[in-house]
Amino acid sequence: MPEMTKTMANTVTHYSFFIISAILASIFAFTKATNNGFSLDLVHRDSPNSPFYDPSLSYTKRMSNSFHRSFNRSKDFGSRSSIIVASNNGEYLMKFSLGTPPVHTLGVADTGSDLTWTQCLPCKNCFKQQPRLFNPKKSSTYKSLPCNSKKCHAPFSTSCNRTKRTCEYQVMYGDQSYSVGDLATETIRFGSSKNTQVSLKNTIIGCGHNNAGTFSGDKESGIVGLGGGKFSLISQMGSSGCKFSYCLAPLSQHNHVHKSKIHFGTNAIVLGNKVVTTPLAKKSPATFYFLTLKGVSVGKKRLDFRKVSFSFGEGNIVLDSGTVLTLFSPEIYVKLEAMVKEEIKLPTVTDPTGALSLCYKSLSIEEIPIITMHFKGADLKLGPLNTFIETSESSMCFAFAASYGVSIYGNIAQMNFLVGYDLKRRSISFKAADCSKQ
Repeated sequence: MPEMTKTMANTVTHYSFFIISAILASIFAFTKATNNGFSLDLVHRDSPNSPFYDPSLSYTKRMSNSFHRSFNRSKDFGSRSSIIVASNNGEYLMKFSLGTPPVHTLGVADTGSDLTWTQCLPCKNCFKQQPRLFNPKKSSTYKSLPCNSKKCHAPFSTSCNRTKRTCEYQVMYGDQSYSVGDLATETIRFGSSKNTQVSLKNTIIGCGHNNAGTFSGDKESGIVGLGGGKFSLISQMGSSGCKFSYCLAPLSQHNHVHKSKIHFGTNAIVLGNKVVTTPLAKKSPATFYFLTLKGVSVGKKRLDFRKVSFSFGEGNIVLDSGTVLTLFSPEIYVKLEAMVKEEIKLPTVTDPTGALSLCYKSLSIEEIPIITMHFKGADLKLGPLNTFIETSESSMCFAFAASYGVSIYGNIAQMNFLVGYDLKRRSISFKAADCSKQ
């Protein structure tokens, strides 16, 4: 174990193991409902409480897996095809019920996708799953969309089944995974009892009869779309919709569980004197949450993106809770790394995961400079736990990296911030918080 200050040992390890790659692989459990708002607990995929937790994996292997998912997701975000969306390998799972009577379902919660879909009977081609398959014929609230429905015209690929006269969808992911099935309306419920349930009636979903690819495993049965498009779960929530927020809490290397939270509707409002807000950029596809990042400061030195990259412009970075690292183009990252090296004048070491390029054997909090993200209209100061992460017992690495895909503001940088999405006002708000106490 590297020599650290006592403070650093008690705090950095919390961030370093909590490799969350925002909303979402974790399980949401219902906690509280108010008028036009509700909140859910959030459990990280690498937590012992997660069905994906694998105690046989080493700490370094977990880090390596999550970093590589970040790079793959960045490449997927770069696709401009209307039928190809981000990678399905999200970092969180959402637990909910579908239909009447309700069938418990587990899906990959994805801020990079709009359509919520689950595997359905009859299944022509399905990946293995432990939860029982949803049978639409046994649900009294399931209704297939007819071909002449306006809702059949979606940003993703749709077609008309001439035999059944119903609307079909096709969603493809950047890693060649796919789902094909029927578009329908159904009731989605959050909560485990009648007294604590929130029901979203007539929600557009995909009932997948032909699904295949590199999904997270046999614990989940589909995708929960939390993107910004009109077919996402967020956009369909009515009075509870258009707003959601989350607070991503650290998880210690010693498996101490700290619950994170995700809030919807009125519960999602971010208030306070120290809130900073930046506008969402109008850019295609509407699914992604594009922000404008003007530059980054390391200590007192600022890197102005306009002087570095010809590609700088509105909506130059995607806010994503499903990506671990913060990723920049190589031309930006090289200069940023050099600035960090100037501030931390210590010998570097090799990252055992092979993913990150700037690592040290040990660091104290005092040795890590404050990094400020200069978003349009909002300067966001990041602490050491947002910028450095332990990748092994003998390495601590800069949690930023170069990628030839889309630039992404990842979830390590978002930890211990209340991050609020307001789709109606088209803005994102940040407020520093102790997310383990939310």
